Amino acid sequence: MSSHEKTLPITPFIPFTRPHFNQETIDAVAEVLRSGWVTSGPKLAEFEAALSDYFGGRPVRCFANGTATMKIALQVAGIGPGDEVITTPISWVATSNVILSVGATPVFVDIDPVTRNIDLNKVEQAITPQTRAIMPVYLSGLPVDMDQLYSLAKTHQLRVIEDAAQAFGSQWHGQKIGSIGDLVSFSFQANKNLSTIEGGCLVFNNTEEAKLAEKFRLQGLTRHGIDAMDVDVLGGKDNLTDVNAVIGLHQLLELPKFQARRGALARQYFDAIRSELKAAGLENLPLELPVENFGDTNWHMFQVVLPLEQLQVDRAQVMTELKDLGIGTGVHYPAITGFTLYNNLGYQLSDTPIAQRIGRSILTLPLFPGMADEDIGRIAVALVGILKKYTNK
Repeated sequence: MSSHEKTLPITPFIPFTRPHFNQETIDAVAEVLRSGWVTSGPKLAEFEAALSDYFGGRPVRCFANGTATMKIALQVAGIGPGDEVITTPISWVATSNVILSVGATPVFVDIDPVTRNIDLNKVEQAITPQTRAIMPVYLSGLPVDMDQLYSLAKTHQLRVIEDAAQAFGSQWHGQKIGSIGDLVSFSFQANKNLSTIEGGCLVFNNTEEAKLAEKFRLQGLTRHGIDAMDVDVLGGKDNLTDVNAVIGLHQLLELPKFQARRGALARQYFDAIRSELKAAGLENLPLELPVENFGDTNWHMFQVVLPLEQLQVDRAQVMTELKDLGIGTGVHYPAITGFTLYNNLGYQLSDTPIAQRIGRSILTLPLFPGMADEDIGRIAVALVGILKKYTNK
């Protein structure tokens, strides 16, 4: 290269999420590996105790993933063939798959277009004599109206299984999600606010149901004394390892820092996107931002709903052009009622029209604690630039 040539700066790629593990966590994992006890053991017990403290002393049990937590919650509640469970069509498909897996029937209620969560005002009309539970999902960590949810459940004598997979650290009127309610399920998958790589936990109302869940997570087994054992229910293999648990213990220590950073980045997003829309003369473009809630949500994701009706391109093209600019995005989620499996079971996408629209238009922008402040401005400029290029004139 000649002396007058300059090297252009390399713009780093921004993924839509990236987990963070500090050196203390890495060292702790190495210590567990050296200990020789890598499956469920003392670190799992320590993690469950720490989580119980976090949730105000309620019983907590951990599992291999957040899908197992929901399935076992259904089993603990005694839900099976012939039963119906009301849930949302905008979620990771695991939410409804677990209902099918225990032989029950998912009943999809359309979503609120603002919160993008299940519309509790439409739940009552979906309740039948076969309804046994409501399974709400807290999309991006934003809870539903907990007072309304539990009033409905009490009136109709229904169990509530909260799919709080994305809501670790979220609150309802100052109370941690998980510290109140019925059966509350969390995921610790790699992209969650608290990650154990894979894993999850269930929060219970009583020790009897917690003990039943222990049986379900490990082949229905109960041990007696040093050598006796019995199996009285059909369980699976869903235990969390000590390797995962020690990661969770250290993530729990870092959670307040993670939460503060996510909230700060979300505030920057609102300011940057609105500023760019104004500068581009697009103040009236109906780009739908999330609910601006800094009291209850944990800002697991920052999602916008694209105004596809006013654009000359689809979401895939917007995502492709953002990727070309070094910005990763995600889709969370297409409506479950549009999947072939569910169509074959008689569900139709048109049955939940708001979810249909949101599911084809929602876009997850990067949000994770390791992002730099300047990343937010870069993303806002790129997104609004693409929208301006393709907005119908």
